[in-house]
Amino acid sequence: MNRVLSWATAALLALTVPPAMAMTGAVIDASTGAPLPDATVTVGNTVTRTDSGGHFTIDEPQATVKARSPGYRQAQASPRNSGPVTIALTPFRPHAVYLSAYGITNGTLRNAAVRLTETTAINALVIDMKSDRGMTPYRSAARTAIGASAQLTDRGPAIDDYQSIVDELHRRGIYLIARIVVFKDDPLARAHPEWAVRDVNGLPWTDREGLRWVDPFSADVLQHNLDVAEEAAHAGFDEIQFDYVRFPDASGVRFAMTNTRQNRTAAIVGFLQAARQRLAPYNVFVAADIFGYVCWNLDDTAIGQQIETLGAPLDYISPMLYPSGFTWGLPGCTKPVADPGQIVRRSLAEAKRRTGLPGVRFRPWLQAFRDYAFDRREFDADEIRAQVSAAEAADTDGWMLWNPRNRYDATQLPR
Repeated sequence: MNRVLSWATAALLALTVPPAMAMTGAVIDASTGAPLPDATVTVGNTVTRTDSGGHFTIDEPQATVKARSPGYRQAQASPRNSGPVTIALTPFRPHAVYLSAYGITNGTLRNAAVRLTETTAINALVIDMKSDRGMTPYRSAARTAIGASAQLTDRGPAIDDYQSIVDELHRRGIYLIARIVVFKDDPLARAHPEWAVRDVNGLPWTDREGLRWVDPFSADVLQHNLDVAEEAAHAGFDEIQFDYVRFPDASGVRFAMTNTRQNRTAAIVGFLQAARQRLAPYNVFVAADIFGYVCWNLDDTAIGQQIETLGAPLDYISPMLYPSGFTWGLPGCTKPVADPGQIVRRSLAEAKRRTGLPGVRFRPWLQAFRDYAFDRREFDADEIRAQVSAAEAADTDGWMLWNPRNRYDATQLPR
């Protein structure tokens, strides 16, 4: 009898206690006051989008609400009463240079990159949080836990005060992009050979650099990379950019699943969707690098990168539009390095046409290093300016300059 009474009492209380009120509000452009449709709004793990008028409703109690939209800085607000909340986003287009894991920990290279923000158009940095060789510039708990920790052994250990460096860069107003190399991961493949890509003989496969890759079909591999990505988001990076988020471009390799186009594209999109969900509480932008020819190839280029599938899981698509990388040229352009602006202009136009996405959903990588495929020319001010102008004419979300040596001449850069 007491149990029946307690159930009845609980039911009565449930009827008399009002449900938590949904949160309503709007996301607007801070400079114009115009509403921002399709902006991403997050409260905790709950995510929604603004409607055509910039409004949103989210079934969460009054709490901190975060928002972001391509072409703007992220922002958040804490409602002060039960009324609608307004979040104003400031327009922003990143103009970035790349720093490797070694570059960010080397004071000379890091300070030189920071000085560029004082004298040139540079306002952002792309920083390796997991490099092509699986190294991290900080002491990664995720890497240590899985047995794949790879410090900068040839030039010194990862620095202990890494968080203070990130905080200082933010105090300077620099937009920070964490580059995470995903499936090219020699330390992880050696620590867990059961996750490695295999050759036809069943042995761990290595690429032209002698490095092992891990299987994009492995749930354990995906989980580990999400752990690393969350470390970067927790450190305060504004954006998580996945590189080598693809299958190796090689024949005779074996994976845990049949190597078909459908399976490959599903694996890549599945990982990016999982990353977007895992990183939702941090309100970071999610981006991925793709081969330049992916903008043109009608298939997945045999690596799982099908451009039409990438818009949904990503905020930004970053094609690597290095003219030196277009070794087969383009129709009517047999020597890309002689006209670098054409490569950028036409590739972005093709990417926009095929995806139906606006220019602001793309941020291309541009070449700031010596040509290696055609005539060995230096890419100096004229070549860089031609690429930048083409990207800006396409209304992209800025651009990023790649130099593997981390050296950039301020006199060669836009101002």
